[in-house]
Amino acid sequence: MFKAIILAAGKSTRMNSILPKVLHRINDKTLVQYVLDSVKMCDTDKIFVVVSNDSKNVREAIKMDVIFVEQKEQLGTGHAVMQVEKYIEDTDDIVVLCGDTPLITSETINNIKEIHTKDNNAATILTTILDNPMSYGRIIRDNEKNIIGIVEEKDANDNQKDIKEINSGIYFFKGKYLKEALKKIESKNNSNEYYLTDTIKNITNAGHSVGSYTTKNYTEILGVNTQDELDKARKVLNETHK
Repeated sequence: MFKAIILAAGKSTRMNSILPKVLHRINDKTLVQYVLDSVKMCDTDKIFVVVSNDSKNVREAIKMDVIFVEQKEQLGTGHAVMQVEKYIEDTDDIVVLCGDTPLITSETINNIKEIHTKDNNAATILTTILDNPMSYGRIIRDNEKNIIGIVEEKDANDNQKDIKEINSGIYFFKGKYLKEALKKIESKNNSNEYYLTDTIKNITNAGHSVGSYTTKNYTEILGVNTQDELDKARKVLNETHK
């Protein structure tokens, strides 16, 4: 089956708002609804939305047939996906997206899925190239250009910070390899969190293939964490829908 996991448990700390981050609006829709609408157009069989333990308003705002999964503690993106593990079968294809990336399109999701399936990858990452990578995680490749991991900006050394190819936070996984990799991730990092990015290193270390699809339209992967970023996403969306 083709299943989607939407991470929607994040708080609005940097938005300076009591409203959950994914419920901020661009025009007539919430951020998470934009993501859900794109995912729904990709013929997903089931959609899981990971929410916090104080998520009544998020649940009420989503008017779609989804399965809500509670993340009682905010221990990172890897921990969030762990909450859905019991619903994942070995033969499933899984797409993981963030609920605060409203500009992602169904076309790009389908493009990643096509490469993921054609190349028979254990995992496939959506990446893009940025002249100023800012706070995004960097894609680490070996001398043969194979992906061997992702390093978060706060954990990166100076050489890694110079890398221009960044992680979008959107992934495809084969269910079997995702579950195996989740069991091996640890919280030994500067945030003391379980990073979903560590599953990539675990998958490659186990000898399985990790591929990528690089979008030239970097705006698709813009996350909304601040009011300024919300304004930027609104401008991009309004420009593309003129």
